Amino acid sequence: MGSGMKGLAMSTTLVATSGRNTGSAASRRLRREEKIPSVIYGQGMDPISVLIERRDLRNALSGAAGSNTILEISVDGNVYPAVVKEMQRHPVRRTVAHVDFLRINMSEELTISVPVVLAGEAKAVLADGGLVDASSDTIDIVTTPANMPSEITIDITNMKPGDVIRLGEIKLPAGTRALGDPELAIVTAIAGSKAEAAPAAAEGAAPAAGDDKAKS
Repeated sequence: MGSGMKGLAMSTTLVATSGRNTGSAASRRLRREEKIPSVIYGQGMDPISVLIERRDLRNALSGAAGSNTILEISVDGNVYPAVVKEMQRHPVRRTVAHVDFLRINMSEELTISVPVVLAGEAKAVLADGGLVDASSDTIDIVTTPANMPSEITIDITNMKPGDVIRLGEIKLPAGTRALGDPELAIVTAIAGSKAEAAPAAAEGAAPAAGDDKAKS
């Protein structure tokens, strides 16, 4: 059983406009114009209210790192390294309604959730009629932006029914550590119908053996 990381999160430039109007009515109008009200904060700076084009945000986050993409947000000639801290969505349409960007220092640690990707095919588990189940779609890690992986890949090829891959067994990039109990089960190979059928078959055969002795 192996695991690893796929690529490091790369930075992408995102242009924003400062000085947006505040208030729900103004925000609704801006969203109709495909502009998303946002805020940049952190690293001791005063929060900056900005507008970003919906299309630009979608393109900036379309890479392998997704919402963990390191962004170089350009505002009025100033550039702020940042990541998406929170993305609010419309309750019905599920479109992005507001974004909080956290300004980061490329040499300081931050806590993020990284997607978990299962790679390979656990043939022994499938042959048993079982399945491989991930307890979570993400893993929380502490890392610096320079070491931030876009995803954590876990190889399930050699898993057998009953096998478990725990948090402490997952290989992470240098300078990165996982948050949580090292014994926490992240991936479990669940035994299937064939494994359950074997004890039942054995139980069914036992009375037959007793009957033969009674007859003899």
